[in-house]
Amino acid sequence: MRRSRAFIPTTKEAPSDASLASHIYLSRAGFISQVASGLYSYMPLAKRVIKKIENIINEEMTKAGAEEVELSFVTPASLWQESGRIEKFGKELLRFRDRKENLFVLGPTHEEMMVDMVRNRVTSYKQLPINLYQIKTKFRDEARPRFGLMRGREFIMKDGYSFHASVADMDREFDAMEAAYKTILTRLGLDFRIVEADSGAIGGSGSKELMVLAGSGEDTIAVCSKCEYGANVEAAKRSGRVTIPEAPVAEFNKFKTPNVKSIEDLEEFFKVDGYYTMKCVAKRAVYEDDSEVVLFFVRGCDTLQEVKAQNATGALDIVDVSEEELRELGLIPGFIGPLEQGCAKHVIDIDLRDAKSMICGANEEEYHFVNVDMSVMSEAYYADIAAVNEGDICPYCNGTLSFTKGIEVGHIFKLGTTYSAVLKAEFLDENGKAQPFVMGTYGMGVSRLVAAVIEQHHDDKGCIWTKTTAPYMVNIMISNIKETPQVELGEELYAKLQAAHVEVMLDDRKERFGFKMNDAELIGFPYTIIIGKELENGLVQIFDRKTKESFSVSKDEVFSKIMDLI
Repeated sequence: MRRSRAFIPTTKEAPSDASLASHIYLSRAGFISQVASGLYSYMPLAKRVIKKIENIINEEMTKAGAEEVELSFVTPASLWQESGRIEKFGKELLRFRDRKENLFVLGPTHEEMMVDMVRNRVTSYKQLPINLYQIKTKFRDEARPRFGLMRGREFIMKDGYSFHASVADMDREFDAMEAAYKTILTRLGLDFRIVEADSGAIGGSGSKELMVLAGSGEDTIAVCSKCEYGANVEAAKRSGRVTIPEAPVAEFNKFKTPNVKSIEDLEEFFKVDGYYTMKCVAKRAVYEDDSEVVLFFVRGCDTLQEVKAQNATGALDIVDVSEEELRELGLIPGFIGPLEQGCAKHVIDIDLRDAKSMICGANEEEYHFVNVDMSVMSEAYYADIAAVNEGDICPYCNGTLSFTKGIEVGHIFKLGTTYSAVLKAEFLDENGKAQPFVMGTYGMGVSRLVAAVIEQHHDDKGCIWTKTTAPYMVNIMISNIKETPQVELGEELYAKLQAAHVEVMLDDRKERFGFKMNDAELIGFPYTIIIGKELENGLVQIFDRKTKESFSVSKDEVFSKIMDLI
């Protein structure tokens, strides 16, 4: 492509709301154009990057035996009502009626649509497994769209769905898709981790997120110092502590503790480590038709992880509870303990099972129990509800956990029969008995990957595209378009690189050298051949965008040198 004919509207100004590097540089470099809040148009450079990402995805999906389809973007709301998700998804699900008053939604995800395509068409275990996917525009009416392509309302997504006759076969496909996704991200040149995650609104028994490591990431992930374990903090686990503080010595008793309401106060009053104290976090669990107050108990040195807590109750949401509400139930804020379970539902962190020498609220104003033995509460409901801390021990080895930031670019789920059962999508097994399909689902954010590459690869000048994602591999820059020898060499190299099937841009604009160079760095071409004054000595320069180094090469060797580099 000749730059004089290319539509690449670069600018010095970034959008006023842009804070992330990808939002700033993709806008300034003429990749994307905002048309409304959370809505973007993709200009030619962005479209080239998107196609490259899609091609890599298509190649790896073909190798894995998946087939591409394309489902309708507009989805009958009746399918969402049938699955029971129309209310669960909330206001992010954009609904509208056609001229005949039929209710539709703009697809934010396509589980229902894919199940509808398969049900009654695949009827026997002999036709299984199958894996179908699409690369499609989605729409979620985000309350606060921000960060450019990172959290828009409209986005491009690869979503795949597999159908199986057994859980074992679904597990096999899940592992195969995880391996394929690893290959895709590796080919894209990204540093990433695949981490254990919460299933959220999609549902299912297990899920993993694909996280591109970047300081600007919205997600905090826990990673092990020794093995490959990683998990979103919402799902992170830990093994038992290696070092345990010395336990306080006392007999079971009730102590008067005036004005001691916080864990810090409790530690100071009894001169004990927070490990031996118990914290109560009261929440209201909201269900589809009602709600209830739930008391969550964790060690004083730990913090309640609210997603884990919500999952432990099966609630749609958990919200704060006022002191007045607690007192109405006979609970005394600051002095709530787990030994009396008649006032409200209790959920106790798994780390407190059989714990000894504990100090907890006595459910009486200004009183705490000491030397509580939790083994007497064998019938209590225990669950993993505590957030992991940096320095905790990995659940799979003796490595330590640390926190880093990541950008979620993919999510894979073991759905099981979550959707097939309610949508009555069934097949006949070997015994001729109807069974719901066992399903997996595999998503990858294509437009988000465009932004993720730049979040991981940029500097203060602009984009630094990886070789497999760059819109053009080589940029030939003619420093002075009035100099015939420079133009002739530029044209010659342009023709030779095109013939060699190299994606090349010829910057033949009548602009100053500095202006052209700033554009080249902003856009992020991996290599720029600079044809300038050194041509008088038979030399040209090659600028490597990644290393920021320039070196001189003979004009007769520049073609072979650039071919070696790419």
